[in-house]
Amino acid sequence: MNSSPHEITPLRLLLAAAGLVFAALAPAAQATTPADMLAGYTAQAGVSAVPARGQQLFNTRQGREWSCASCHAALPMTTGKHAATGKPIGPLAPAFNAERFTDAAKAEKWFRRNCNDVAGRECTAVEKADVLSWLMTLKPL
Repeated sequence: MNSSPHEITPLRLLLAAAGLVFAALAPAAQATTPADMLAGYTAQAGVSAVPARGQQLFNTRQGREWSCASCHAALPMTTGKHAATGKPIGPLAPAFNAERFTDAAKAEKWFRRNCNDVAGRECTAVEKADVLSWLMTLKPL
């Protein structure tokens, strides 16, 4: 029971559907915008983001040795420097670094690591939304 190469069979339909599912789950599907990411954090938090609260969180030590500003600079429109290694860190504010907050997996990875360094725990959705909302207010003059 051979089918022609152009015949649509249930197996071919299943394989085509599986291909679409895998394409949707590919890393490129994680591409986003800072506004989309903020909307996601705000939805998770269930409350509106407050930029002033984000700025305060960013610039204040949260129980550990560092604050976010320790490495990302108090004005995250500029290049920061890792507090322990001295490695340069590009600007964190999206308007000054087009790559920031465009990859959900990457943003989550760095929030997890940095929140642990600064607060000794993962940041909440409210904290992420607040910080990102503040960073998005920073624009070139």
